[in-house]
Amino acid sequence: MKISDKLYNILKWVALIALPAFSWFYQLMANTWGLPYSSEVATTLSGVGTLIGILIGVSTLQYNKENGNNVA
Repeated sequence: MKISDKLYNILKWVALIALPAFSWFYQLMANTWGLPYSSEVATTLSGVGTLIGILIGVSTLQYNKENGNNVA
């Protein structure tokens, strides 16, 4: 499956910046304000970020293979 450069950049930003930031922020606020499920929410957000990172990594490897690039 090929994705556009724009979608790739958005997913990369979400996986590397947004989800880890939201994970950290929710855990901090949950501990401060007594919100429920702080660890569960933070772990879920981290897991989703990791999944997105893996999927775009696989997409990058496939793209490089198809275009004769040896860079991983």
